[in-house]
Amino acid sequence: MSFSQIGDESVKTTTPQSSGAASARGAPVRVSRRGAVAVVALDSPPVNALSRTVRAALLRALLEFRDDDSAKIAALTGVGKAFCAGADIREFSSAPSAPSLPEIAALMDEMEKPLAALLHGAALGGGLELALCCHYRAILPGAKAGLPEVRLGVIPGAGGTQRLPRLIGAEAALEMISAGKVADAERALALGLADKMLEPDAPEAAAYSFAHSLLMEGAPVRRVSESRAAECDAEVFARRRARLKKRDAGAFAPFRCVDAVECATTLPFAEGLRREREMFLECLKTPQRAGLVHAFFAEKRATKTKTAGAKAKVQEIKSAAVAGGGRMGAGIALCFAAAGIPTRITESNPAALRAGLERARMFCEEAVRRGRLDEADMAGRLAPISGAADYDELGGADLVIEAVTEDLDLKREVFRSLDAACKPGAILATNTSSLDINALSEVVSRPERFAGAHFFNPAPVMRLLEVARARETSEATMSSLLALGRRLGKVAVAVGACPGFVGNRMSFAYGREAEFLLEEGATPERVDGVMRGFGMAMGPLETRDLAGIDNGWNIRGLLWRDLPAEFRRPRVLEALHRAKRLGRESGAGYYRYDGPGGEAASDPAALRIVEEVSAAAGIVRREIGEEEILRRCLCALVNEGAKVLEEGVAARAGDIDVVHVHGFGFPARRGGPMFWAEREGLKKILGQVREFHESLGAWWAPSPLLVRLAESGGSFFSGED
Repeated sequence: MSFSQIGDESVKTTTPQSSGAASARGAPVRVSRRGAVAVVALDSPPVNALSRTVRAALLRALLEFRDDDSAKIAALTGVGKAFCAGADIREFSSAPSAPSLPEIAALMDEMEKPLAALLHGAALGGGLELALCCHYRAILPGAKAGLPEVRLGVIPGAGGTQRLPRLIGAEAALEMISAGKVADAERALALGLADKMLEPDAPEAAAYSFAHSLLMEGAPVRRVSESRAAECDAEVFARRRARLKKRDAGAFAPFRCVDAVECATTLPFAEGLRREREMFLECLKTPQRAGLVHAFFAEKRATKTKTAGAKAKVQEIKSAAVAGGGRMGAGIALCFAAAGIPTRITESNPAALRAGLERARMFCEEAVRRGRLDEADMAGRLAPISGAADYDELGGADLVIEAVTEDLDLKREVFRSLDAACKPGAILATNTSSLDINALSEVVSRPERFAGAHFFNPAPVMRLLEVARARETSEATMSSLLALGRRLGKVAVAVGACPGFVGNRMSFAYGREAEFLLEEGATPERVDGVMRGFGMAMGPLETRDLAGIDNGWNIRGLLWRDLPAEFRRPRVLEALHRAKRLGRESGAGYYRYDGPGGEAASDPAALRIVEEVSAAAGIVRREIGEEEILRRCLCALVNEGAKVLEEGVAARAGDIDVVHVHGFGFPARRGGPMFWAEREGLKKILGQVREFHESLGAWWAPSPLLVRLAESGGSFFSGED
């Protein structure tokens, strides 16, 4: 059927001849006509991803529009909540099948009749690349537009790196493409990415209105590809490469993004397209692409429990409270306030309450200094926060999170009081990072409404939230807290009950080995440098300084209180704690922090303490190579992760990866510690663990799960949905 056979206000669906399955569930592209205006709407829920079926249907619709003389203009949009969120990521692991997105882009670019795009919801990746092939673009309020492919280890591959610089300028395009930044509707309009913003309306109606107005104006074909190549000083690209090298020199795709955008400033359009495609295919072949795609899907799965959570009723949290106004408590309150949830910080001591409210203000002031907030945002962020001097004032709260000192008896007393003061339907949660939450749940009359809600420090910045199930926690409580985490903008992961949960338990194995390496001859700079070279956001010792030596020392005391004698204890942390070197906030820890920027600097005094610990333990210090540092730190992490998985503290290996990518700075391009181990080979990892067990002792007892999988050729990820 051609367009000329369709009357005014009629609708047609188009789908490739061979896609019977797609036809059964509804055509992936809808075409409607009003007179000379055609609206081509992607209809592939939930986000109109550009799967092979969608591409084939879109190609057919565009060809019919091209060949129909009665259709004078077409508007491209999406059905539902999104314009188009880009490629179907599941196809990344195989060669692209015809028709490819570049083929469709080429057809659109050659079109002799005007094409318009109406952007709404998500207009990302390949979706935005299609819009860039159109001759005009309008946007609806609330839309988000960007080319974030770099987050998945690739560059835009359908002309995005060549068209976007020509449309908005090379420097702005470089920022969006190499950092994967997404622009809101207002920013897209200001950049020139969109020609106009329309009043809110249904996407197909807005698309028709926009196209009709262009037709009435006699708007000509206006190809972005024919625009003059974007000019940009070479120094801009040099600075961007320097920034990327400082942040993660081992990353591949970000540097290719810079190269591709630079091509838009130096090469003719067709040659730039050819180079873009070459670099895109290069990226597809890298292990980093596989790691980032794994991390992406693992994050999607992690927010779901593996039981009946999806069917459990989610309780809406309309008001909240935090028991404890320390740094963590104030930070948690700000997380709720940022989501518009009225929140009370409670402290029985008036001075402590004032200090807690002031900490919240100081967090915001620091964010203003760093450019993350402006003054108006700060006022709005603080407005929902108030103080309460007594637990009896929390009776109306839907959720109360305890965030007092890591002391079991103190926390139990707090929960007895909260249980008595709060309404029966309120959820009670603990932010403990090291204590047994089952022991805490025993003192409340509502154990089914009790759980762990472990935020990471600093809470307003860190994205990870571990939602921990105690012995009697209901599915509804878990689902409610996971949904709340998403509302707060967190990556919320369901975990089981054990001291340290997933993240801190594994992190202490990692940090333990880093400390042993110091005792045996390494320096803090050497250990941290090796791990940063691997891609970690920070080294393990820098991280300890940031979290606080006193905090680490207290948690270690709780975790290792009943440690059998055959487990040798590292002593450097204890020695630093005794010397009052408490980390970044005190100005000294493994490093010193007295420079103008507060950056970590080598400290001979810290090294002397390390050497004294070695001497006291009778250890002859030696030169330790990079490979040993890397293997001991990472294999300790993986071996502990295998134990966590076998014990059911983590439901999936992917959940462990998500925790470490978002909570501990593990490089997303490597997928996470468990994915990294699989890529290395579990037999190889087990062999190294066994070698370390023989030479280093009890800490290195191999996980039974690791042994079984390595010897049987199994996988940590078997059965993950």
